[in-house]
Amino acid sequence: MKMVNETSGQMSEAAQTSTFVMQSQCPFCSVQCKMEIEQSQQPEDPYKRPRYTVSGLPNAASEGRLCVKGMHAYQHALSSERLAYPMARRDGVLERISWEEAYELIAGQIRKSQEKWGIDSVGLYGGGSLTNESAYLLGKFTRVALRSRYIDYNGRFCMSAAASAGNKAFGIDRGLTNSLKDIEAAGCIMLAGTNIAECQPTLMPYFTRAKENGAYIIAIDPRQTGTTEFADLHLKVKPGMDAALANAMLRVIFDEGLTDPGFIADRTNGIEELKAHVSAIDLEETAALCGVPVADIRKAAAAFGRASGAMVFTARGVEQQTDGYMAVRNFINLALVTGNAGKPGAGYGAVTGQGNGQGGREHGQKADQLPGYRSIEDPEHRAYIAGVWGVEPESLPGKGVSAYEMMEKVHEGEIRTLLVMGSNPIVSNPNADFVEEGLKKLDYLIVADMFLSETARLADLVLPVTSYLENEGTLTNLEGRVLLREASRAPHGEARHDWRILSDLAELLGTGSKFSYSSAEDIFEELRVASRGGIADYYGITYERLRREEGVYWPCPSTDQPGAARLFEDRFAHPDGRAVLMPVPNHLPPEQTDSSYPLYLTTGRSMTHYLTGVQTRRSAGLAARDVESYAELHPKTARKLGVQPGELLRLTSRRGEIVVRCRTTASIREDTVFVPMHWGDGQCVNKLTNPALDPTCKMPGFKVCAIRVEPLLKARQA
Repeated sequence: MKMVNETSGQMSEAAQTSTFVMQSQCPFCSVQCKMEIEQSQQPEDPYKRPRYTVSGLPNAASEGRLCVKGMHAYQHALSSERLAYPMARRDGVLERISWEEAYELIAGQIRKSQEKWGIDSVGLYGGGSLTNESAYLLGKFTRVALRSRYIDYNGRFCMSAAASAGNKAFGIDRGLTNSLKDIEAAGCIMLAGTNIAECQPTLMPYFTRAKENGAYIIAIDPRQTGTTEFADLHLKVKPGMDAALANAMLRVIFDEGLTDPGFIADRTNGIEELKAHVSAIDLEETAALCGVPVADIRKAAAAFGRASGAMVFTARGVEQQTDGYMAVRNFINLALVTGNAGKPGAGYGAVTGQGNGQGGREHGQKADQLPGYRSIEDPEHRAYIAGVWGVEPESLPGKGVSAYEMMEKVHEGEIRTLLVMGSNPIVSNPNADFVEEGLKKLDYLIVADMFLSETARLADLVLPVTSYLENEGTLTNLEGRVLLREASRAPHGEARHDWRILSDLAELLGTGSKFSYSSAEDIFEELRVASRGGIADYYGITYERLRREEGVYWPCPSTDQPGAARLFEDRFAHPDGRAVLMPVPNHLPPEQTDSSYPLYLTTGRSMTHYLTGVQTRRSAGLAARDVESYAELHPKTARKLGVQPGELLRLTSRRGEIVVRCRTTASIREDTVFVPMHWGDGQCVNKLTNPALDPTCKMPGFKVCAIRVEPLLKARQA
């Protein structure tokens, strides 16, 4: 942080303009745009209110761009609603307490719970926007200080389908297999279930330049969005039918001889099984299942198969399904059979949603994972990490369960005490009413957050944590580039860093010697060693390098290596160096429409808000753009229901109901309703969503469930 005093020769000292310049990076999406915030105190302002000017800083990912969320991010960090001190619930009311008292209450509750109900009665629920250092420490704290197996995080709802698919197909999970620069060299780009124009808008110039270079853009989405409007071809797929759509395209690619036989023979396994499966696909029937015309499927497949280099990107629209893992595998199949891997302008990319969705899933925050993307069930992996941590391998617990399954364990009484750090599960989980009921059953709920979120309002103990302007640490962006975010402001009130809270608690629990860190860099130095030799190898990355080079790709096993911007140039990460092709059956979502619930609901994001809205709804410049949630309906659907734009609607599923305002748009399918995910309480769309899980990755089926829509007034009269 720099401070500059601007003065005029005739001005008094009191009239001087003081300017503070802070450098940071956006706390929201996975691009992690760099920014500069200038805070100035104007002498002519009678109320002495600071003024803020925000500008992007040149960097390799966003090239100095910022979107509307990034421009206003400072507002939540400076909000008067920030939690400023610990609070404990007494007689039903949260009251201010000291940090010392808060720590004693937590440590006492952990001991009490584990003595009465067992080691695993205490769980930890993390977040995908935490720094790598905090995510790493969450995993270590749970397994060393708590010795519990119950830890998972909200990134399970973001990247688990793509992560599982990448690991199985390629042998490694990194968001993009290529750098962002490679996009410009692609001849065809398929954007499946991703609305980059509104969710990661600072990336759009890469796609614009690709199109200027002749690339053909295909967008797959049930809605018309800024991304589909930019595309050359929009495939308006029926919700939940993405895997079937990929099957139809594969059929065309095989039938028209658009595969790359040499690449398939030299670098893949499983082609005969895939061929047999695809040959049995009926193109007309599959097109009808998808709701996409055969002619458009042929056009998309031909463009992708004939391009000299093609890229396919997936995001939540494809991944947040009960067959999300399989659907992603099928889009990877498309890339592999056409030879689109390991070369410029070709590859696969999972467009990560959360700020550190990539790094958050690499270093032990997941139920089955140890640092470096190691498996908690592998004896060699356990032995290595135990050695780094100075514990016996047998002392490390086994695999836990996924995020939503943790809520089920809470309901069942197996988890009795829960620490939530950097997440808002009451809004982000499917079947949200069930989750809320479960959290109310807990013996003790501890929430560490910047604000009194919907989840924090239920807590027995609330801990204030630092914001992105105050908390130094590393984050890994969507292309696998590790970035250093410097701290540029003192903590708000009594707020403390996540990692410091965990270290302090470990001291009270008798394991302080294993958590004696003085800075985030101390933790990163240990993380480097813990990740060494793993799939996500950060050993060659240091803070000094990150400051000098402004980001380093992983894997980077040595400090004298540059890091791998493009993966799979010579071999894939499986032991035999080959990628794995896999037949994927057509899949129907587990919940279909009927006479009682005649419409499909799909969920997503809006341009102005982020995740459950805890931060963006505290930014005045963002909240003013979308002050409430809404339901998008096709005008024909609205007319059939007898509803008007602006009218309040009751949306009901088999699990719950919400009330939101009607918006009509011809850009959505007539059988589909869209509601954004950024609001809680009576507007929380996840009160409606289906908790059915993908059997492989445990991703909930957020993107499709059956609902009924009716005017609120009529519903009340009934």
